[in-house]
Formats: sequence, C-alpha cells, structure tokens
Amino acid sequence: MKMKKYIIAICSLALIGTVQAGNPQRAGSAGASELLINPFARSAGWGGVNVAGVSGVDASFMNIAGIAATPGNTQVAFNNTQWLVGAGIQMNGATLIQRVSDVGFLNMGISAFDYGEWEVTTADQPEGTGATISPQSLAINLGYAQKFTENIYGGANVKIYSSSISNLNTSGVCFDAGVQYRTGAEDRFKFGITLRNVGPGITYEGDGFGVTLPVPTYGVAYTQTFESRSAIFELPTALSIGGSYDWLLEKGKVTGALNFTSNAFEKDTYHAGIQYSLKDLFQLRVGYVARDNRADGLRTSAISGICGGFSFNVPTSDDGSFAIDYAYRGTTSAFSGIHTIGARINL
Repeated sequence: MKMKKYIIAICSLALIGTVQAGNPQRAGSAGASELLINPFARSAGWGGVNVAGVSGVDASFMNIAGIAATPGNTQVAFNNTQWLVGAGIQMNGATLIQRVSDVGFLNMGISAFDYGEWEVTTADQPEGTGATISPQSLAINLGYAQKFTENIYGGANVKIYSSSISNLNTSGVCFDAGVQYRTGAEDRFKFGITLRNVGPGITYEGDGFGVTLPVPTYGVAYTQTFESRSAIFELPTALSIGGSYDWLLEKGKVTGALNFTSNAFEKDTYHAGIQYSLKDLFQLRVGYVARDNRADGLRTSAISGICGGFSFNVPTSDDGSFAIDYAYRGTTSAFSGIHTIGARINL
C-alpha cells in the first residue's frame, strides 16, 4: 500500500509538471540554469537519454530512482566539464553513493561552477575599472532511492543551490523525484519518469543593490544610500519520460533509448541514443537531442544535436572496478563543443 501511494504521488507531480512545462514564451525567465547541466560523462555522452535505465552516480542527475540499481555497495565519482569551450567556464563535481540497507541507497554530491574572471565596468568607467570579479555557483544534493519490488525503483532528491559574485548572492532549495520500472527477460525493457528542480522562487540579495541618490533639501545638499529590490525568479523545472531496450549479444549488448523532456522555461527536447557494451569492459555511445522549434522555427540554444562518448572499465576485485568516462556534446560554431571527463570507483 505504501508503495502504491508513493507511485501515485510521483505521477501526480509529473502531471503538474506537464501542465506547467513546455512554454517557449517563458524562455529566459527562470534562473539557476546550472541545475540543467549534466555533470556526468557516461549519461551526457548519449544526450541524457537514459532516464529509464540509468544507474549509479549518473542517476543522481538523470533519475534519482536509478541509484537503487547501483552495482556493489559503494560508488565514488569525480567529474570535470569544460562548458562551451571558448567561454572560459568549467564545472567540477564529486559524488558518493552508499548502500544503507538491502534495498536502499543514499546519494551525496556537489558540483562547483567556475566562470573565470570578469572585468568590472561601471557607467562612469565603461572601459573597466581595473578590478575583476569571479562569479561562482554551487549545487549540493542529498538523495535516497529504494528497490520497492523486483521491478519498481523509486527515489527522491533534495538540492541546495547558491550563486554569488563580490556583492550579490542567492540561494534556494529544490527537489527531484523519480520512478523506474524494469521488466522482461533479464530486465531488458525499462521505463522511467522523473520530475526535477521543483521548488519555490528565489531572489538575489547583497550590497550590490545599494543605490546612492541625492536627497532634496532646503539649502543643505546630501546623499543617501537606498536599497533596490531584485525580482524573484523561478527554478528550471523539467519533466522527463523515457524508455529503453537491451538487445543481448554473445559478448555484450546494445541498448537503444528514447526520452522526451518537457521544460517549464524553454523549448521541449526529444532525445535518442544507442550504446554498445562489450562485457561491461568498454562502452561506446552516441546520441542526438532535438529541440521543439515549431513555435518560431528558430534555434535558440548554442547546443547542437549530436553527442557521443565512451567508457573504459577495469576490474580491481570480484566486486570492485575503476572506470574512465568521456563525453563530447556539439555546439554552434561560436564555441568548440562541451567536453566532460570523469572517473568512477566501484567498491
């Protein structure tokens, strides 16, 4: 009964997300877009398509339910992303998954965004003051997932987001929830649904909103500092629904996957991907992401459709292994792609 109530709650959240999502007129009105960046090379390499079958650390971003399918007892991962190469932006992350019961797993992760140094300009000094600032953002997540039956996995995730420059900062909290269903011989068919980044709106605060203005007086002139207010912005909620199927081969398997993502503050996306696995020692994957441009017929994202990647896995014991993951995501000609590399340790 508890499991049924849990699934009903997830589906209800999904329906709410569907009603609010997919509105291109609201594009650009949300903030905290870093929450939409996949930091993991293994899932980014085929376009974030595997909502249904993702497991391990990648599931903490793609579909939190998948951490309940993590092999072994412990998985640790470290990742680096060179975002929109040429823009000077990079992201570093670390994630830990730990088994806490026969059916339950706990996830903890952190992603830090470095935007490089920006030159400070003002209305009086538009060419620059000589000073620089270094904006930074941080996303911390804590999640739990459980295997409810032989076929059903479910989980929830809480994220803390913060962003700051020298005199402004913001922070907020949001939540993810997801379900995976696995069936067929050797769980070949998988279905997944997840709702991400659901939370209240947040706003910026700090001394940067101080404005010094003259105060009208009778004979005595002086100035006073007033504080302006920042508008509240919403978080980038997204609903993803997907499926995958495994074709078993003599020395491995081929997995095909499809996914639809409905975004609350930008165009919807369609994902397709395929992955070849050679006895869990090597994986090669390719994916394609298409944005729904029917409303205006225009491309409004720097990220183009094609992506690809690979993984090498080296067994270190009966239950342990070490893996290297790499992913490339294509972009428009203004940038030189997106590169992500990661290392995973299974214990």
